[in-house]
Amino acid sequence: MEEAVLMESIMGLIVHSGNTRSECMEAIQLAKSGQIQEAKEKIQLANDALIEAHHSQTALLSQEARGEKVEVSMLLIHAQDHLMNAITFRDLATEMIELYERIKGE
Repeated sequence: MEEAVLMESIMGLIVHSGNTRSECMEAIQLAKSGQIQEAKEKIQLANDALIEAHHSQTALLSQEARGEKVEVSMLLIHAQDHLMNAITFRDLATEMIELYERIKGE
């Protein structure tokens, strides 16, 4: 895989995963203050960012599937770690919003 293309995919994973986490953190804060609808909108933005991160990951996986070796580096491992954390954070944020919605609804 060409170095520039590899770096673009890796940086896409890091940037979009970071955006996912940021949107989720904002969503939790909104839900905590009772702004449930706004929190759900932030979760949708997080989902959109996560889709973009997955596109970057898919580019890497497609290269590998075509038999083109993708060099594993610390930066690639770091990017994958960001993606996995973003997915987990999004799932937990979604659950927290539902809990805040129940609490605020009582």
